[in-house]
Formats: sequence, structure tokens, C-alpha cells
Amino acid sequence: MTSPPDEHAYVERLSVPASWWLVGAFTTLTLWWIFVLATPSWFAIGAAVVGGVAIGAGLWQYGSARVEVTRLHLRAGTARIALQHCGEVEALDVAQTRALHGPQADARAFFCVRPYVHTAVRVEILDPRDPTPYWLVGSRHPQRLATALRSRRPS
Repeated sequence: MTSPPDEHAYVERLSVPASWWLVGAFTTLTLWWIFVLATPSWFAIGAAVVGGVAIGAGLWQYGSARVEVTRLHLRAGTARIALQHCGEVEALDVAQTRALHGPQADARAFFCVRPYVHTAVRVEILDPRDPTPYWLVGSRHPQRLATALRSRRPS
């Protein structure tokens, strides 16, 4: 029995940590406090609501990046590549991720990383038409992502 082509072998959402939401709530409270001291309370509440919604929407959008492996593709954020163009896959620890995203980075590489996700997977790109040498994909579970990629990659 074969699986449907869109079946997911791996799915991860790179959502922002709870501490970022707490900072956003504190910022909204601070915004309210600044306005309540100098303006009518209705205006301060309105400014805090607008600021809180903007902060919340920004955090939600930034944390909405998904990493998915299907039977046919690797998707990282808004980018997608066919698994037939994926070569060697390497799960990276914190130090390796930092080095490959920093001093050892190739300017032509594709990065889908977040500052609060400290590990990643490096995926070699084999497509001769694509100048990108590799993708660096942030993941909280790099071993599981690497295993899913290796198991789905065509022989």
C-alpha cells in the first residue's frame, strides 16, 4: 500500500518561545502606562490594544515558519525543494549550527533559522540549475528531521 503524495513524514512549527510572548505582554502594559499618564484613559486603552494586537500579530507571523517533509518535498518557511534535489543531510548541534550560520556560512546558502532554535539540519542541494550549495534549516529535533529526509529521499 502506498502513501498519498502529500503525506507528511515530519512537521515542525518554529514558534516563538513563551518568554517572547511575556515580553510582548510587558511591552503592551508599558505602552498603556505611558499613555495613561498623559492622555485620557480611553485613548490609553485603545493605544494598548492596538499595540498589543500589532505585537501579537508580529510574534505569530514570525513564529509561523514551518518545516515539513512530504513524500516529494522539503518545505522550510515559504521555500520548497523537491527531495530528488537533496543530497547529504547532516544534523547539527548548537556549535555546528552557530558556525555554519556565522563565520563558516556561504552567502549563497538558504537559511530558515530562528534565533531561539539553536540546532539545525544542513541539506546539500544537488540541482545543477540552483546556485544554492545547501539549506540550513532550524529544528528543535534535528535528528528526527534528518532521519525523515534520509528516509524519503529517492535512491
